[in-house]
Amino acid sequence: MRTRSFCAILFVFTLPGWCGDPARTLHLKQAAEPNENAFTFLLPAGWRISGGIVRVNPLASDGALNAIGAKLDLTLASPDGKVALRWYPEMNYMDPRGIGPAAPMFPVGSMYNGARVYPVPNAFAFLDQGILRLQHPRASGMAVRQRIPLPGVGQSYQQVVRAGGAPFEFRYDVGLLIVSYVEGGTKWDELLYTAIQDFAQTGIWSNKDTFSARAPSGELENVAGLIGVILNSVQLNPRWVEGEIRGQMQRSEIAIRTQQEISRLDREIVEHRRRTNAEINNQAFHNLMRTEEYVNPHTKKVEIGSNEYSYRWVNERGEAIYTDDPNYDPARQGLTGYSKSPVRKRFPQ
Repeated sequence: MRTRSFCAILFVFTLPGWCGDPARTLHLKQAAEPNENAFTFLLPAGWRISGGIVRVNPLASDGALNAIGAKLDLTLASPDGKVALRWYPEMNYMDPRGIGPAAPMFPVGSMYNGARVYPVPNAFAFLDQGILRLQHPRASGMAVRQRIPLPGVGQSYQQVVRAGGAPFEFRYDVGLLIVSYVEGGTKWDELLYTAIQDFAQTGIWSNKDTFSARAPSGELENVAGLIGVILNSVQLNPRWVEGEIRGQMQRSEIAIRTQQEISRLDREIVEHRRRTNAEINNQAFHNLMRTEEYVNPHTKKVEIGSNEYSYRWVNERGEAIYTDDPNYDPARQGLTGYSKSPVRKRFPQ
């Protein structure tokens, strides 16, 4: 049985084993967000981390619309740099229609209370113009391979926001874009995802959960459930969340009105994924995703991992090793504290 992971369904490609071992053994180690220790996650041994939590200076931005909360600008890259995953900061923008009579004074591209003025786009337009073209200005032969709208995900975002008692009505446009291009003499494939979040009554909109993954041409679709494993392993640091809530309350009255939603984030994240996944009508899910439910022998909790290996081992820190070798034993490799993580039994077993 393959679980419907919210994050994994959005990034539906699969990573092969990274050790070069015919038995395909993959060692995942626990890593932490480097700037503020905001969360931890699992990452293949040897992968590089750059960036992390960033903050906008309210004085430099001439306003508070982008200085209220923390933003994530994080890149994870394979040892050779050929595979790279990046999370882009969620920024607030202002649609000219939300400015009112003063709109002529703030043309497109100008700043309004710390937010760039742009008409609200759809998800594909933002990914193309707001991310892809800016990140790869010298790329050639840019071609769109797939545009995948995700209206079910947008509906799930709306449900979570309403359940959190948000003071505004939100609209969402969610999409997944897969492109190919040539850059630096290499042909690349890249997957990009975003959810355009429109605060309808205010004129403010933002790019929520914007993410990309890049690999050499022909290899993106061979990247196995590792992306889903990394995303599903994220654990928020409760102390950081508490401090972030206090800081936002001090920086803006907006944070007070959204406090309930933020404080519930840690305990709702799993339910959010389940609710989202239950509503996604993705016929290709089982063909594209390669995940499995495992029982962690240390915590007894059910965890999502790759189903592309025959065996999974985990330690008390949540670090994991996947292998196809039936005789593999981490202890023989000098790795102590690992126990086998069995597949969760299915009803009616």
